[in-house]
Amino acid sequence: MSWWEFWKRKGAKPDFVQSFLESNESGIPSLRSINQLVFTVLDTETTGLDTSKDAILSFGALKIEQEKILVNQSVEWYPHAESHGKNTVAIHELVEIPNKLSREEFARQLLDYIGNSILVGHHIGFDLEMLLAYLKPLGFTRFPNPVIDTFSFAIRLEVGPQADLSRIKKEDYSLDALCMRYEIELDDRHTAPGDALLTALLFLKLLKKGKKKGFKNFKDLMKNF
Repeated sequence: MSWWEFWKRKGAKPDFVQSFLESNESGIPSLRSINQLVFTVLDTETTGLDTSKDAILSFGALKIEQEKILVNQSVEWYPHAESHGKNTVAIHELVEIPNKLSREEFARQLLDYIGNSILVGHHIGFDLEMLLAYLKPLGFTRFPNPVIDTFSFAIRLEVGPQADLSRIKKEDYSLDALCMRYEIELDDRHTAPGDALLTALLFLKLLKKGKKKGFKNFKDLMKNF
């Protein structure tokens, strides 16, 4: 009997999934200073926007430690996808990639990479939903990590924590608009690693703005998230 068949019959989580969840049980101390926090900035490129039907084409991510982007730890992975959108290549400029990662290979690498870091992304809820849909067959149903959406974080810093989203022009808080506002050169858009890098650069600018407003630690950073 293969490992896959055994797991499906038993209904248990694979060991690497269980280890990942256990490693996140203790959480991050609320008074840990911002420059001691580890962030994983991520992005996915997909065949569409329907998390129940569309597939992940590519995944890009990088780490931020001590408020510095660790470019040498950036990753770009291509999980095996069951379906492809007709307009995907035109939008993402992706071609057929050989030797894509199997579901288990991708899951192992992903969970090992993010560890117990804080997850950051622009409209990251969508990316996490896509990842959860892809990992669900392995018994993975939630990310226990703290999460920061740069879309919401920018609004919180510029308008205030009690901002009425119905009065916010959402196009003013797109990744492109924010990068232009914070003088970040737009480059390599619509690729997972390219968008992850832009988001990381934006996040560091927002962190600097937050520190000027008195953000000192993990508790301050996660307030209202």
